[in-house]
Amino acid sequence: MEFWRHIYSNFDVVAFNIAGLKVHWYGIMYVIALLLALFLAKIFVRKFQLTIDEKRLDSYFIWVEIGVILGARLGYILIYDANTFYYITHPWQIFNPYVDGEFVGIRGMSYHGAIIGFLIATFLFCKKYKENPWVFLDLVALSVPLAYVFGRIGNFLNQELVGRVTDVPWGIYVDGVLRHPSQLYEAFLEGVVVFVVVYLMRLRQSFEGELILVYAILYSLARFVCEFYREPDFGIGLVLWGMSMGQLLSLIMFVTTLLVYVCIKFKKVNI
Repeated sequence: MEFWRHIYSNFDVVAFNIAGLKVHWYGIMYVIALLLALFLAKIFVRKFQLTIDEKRLDSYFIWVEIGVILGARLGYILIYDANTFYYITHPWQIFNPYVDGEFVGIRGMSYHGAIIGFLIATFLFCKKYKENPWVFLDLVALSVPLAYVFGRIGNFLNQELVGRVTDVPWGIYVDGVLRHPSQLYEAFLEGVVVFVVVYLMRLRQSFEGELILVYAILYSLARFVCEFYREPDFGIGLVLWGMSMGQLLSLIMFVTTLLVYVCIKFKKVNI
């Protein structure tokens, strides 16, 4: 248990170097997450006999990945970053991976921004290729949660998005302060638990688009709960009624998606 508590003191966030470029464990976990999501999508296409061509699916994931990266980065800058005005006036710096000549990668991504980028990319893709967006969105709802687990593990290995101060036996020391391993809580609740429920819903799905709505409802609820154990964002803190920015955005997402789901499910609104 002592080794676990001091794991950050015995772990290097950099996995290896290539020609002077540092490859972080976070980046490796991100790549694994992306490949796993695509792999699972192809499995579910075959399992549920979806009418999605494999090449079209590969193309869709490229579109989505671009949308997610753009949305996540811009969302972070607009919502969380203290230097928003600087980036607005220096847009070429938004994706600059160097700081003072040192390669550090792109830091600062927003999940809720990624969602917006993902949705825009999906609807643009489906409009261009005349596909049913709800079929693709439901497939994403099945494929992403387990892959998302590796994203949160990446946050943990990168020693970021740390938890709040605690005295629980499984807490870990971050700069000498014992904290919740909140990233792992998120990996379990937002990843594993959400996947299980969404998969079970697929077995009794009643309309196209139901799975992505259920995913959004479950994720926002899981994120809201996990935020009680996660340190509020630096420079922002608690923003409203004792809630963090993540909780506020998750609450908005939960209420909005739940209303849409209820309207479609019980009012028979067409989508």
